[in-house]
Amino acid sequence: MKAIKLTVVLLAIILMVGCRKSIERTMLPEHVTLMSGDIVLRCGSGITSRAVQMADGGGSYSHVGIVVDSAGILMIVHAVPDEHDSKDDIDRVKMDSPEKFFSSVRTSNGRVMRFTDSTMARKAADAAYAIYRRGTLFDHDYDASDTTMMYCCELVEHAYNKVAGISVTDSIRHDVNLPAFNLKQVMLPSDFIRSSRLKTIATF
Repeated sequence: MKAIKLTVVLLAIILMVGCRKSIERTMLPEHVTLMSGDIVLRCGSGITSRAVQMADGGGSYSHVGIVVDSAGILMIVHAVPDEHDSKDDIDRVKMDSPEKFFSSVRTSNGRVMRFTDSTMARKAADAAYAIYRRGTLFDHDYDASDTTMMYCCELVEHAYNKVAGISVTDSIRHDVNLPAFNLKQVMLPSDFIRSSRLKTIATF
């Protein structure tokens, strides 16, 4: 009987451990030092992320953000759907800590890229921060010609274009025809990777 009871207890412990959710952690390595204006990319695991990767020809990333200085603390501003902070929240431009942006719950891999001119990068970050402060909504139409609402790539591109008058995506645009997306002249995460104006600081 004791052996049976011990077996039952051990099985219960194994089941409890097995049913626990994996511990959330940040995918951003400790040795990576971010700077204001850095462009950050991540790959998510949701349906929208998969659709973006398909549209991007099987690209490694599905989402883009920009590092900003918020009262001396480095944060990441990004335009994202379906990441609500409360039940009453809406799809909008958000600001998260680097640890939350690169959370293992949302990220399988990431990249940090840096603009060649640090002064312009800081100014672009300030422009992105102002877009966040306005409460800008997420652009579900992915229409870069209308900056009253924005999607992730559009936000970063617009922030740099506004202050530097240049395109960090080298003005590359795509027409996307998929069951979930039928879009014209959109930017995609891989456009930043191919940019002649950016250099990769870290991949993870």
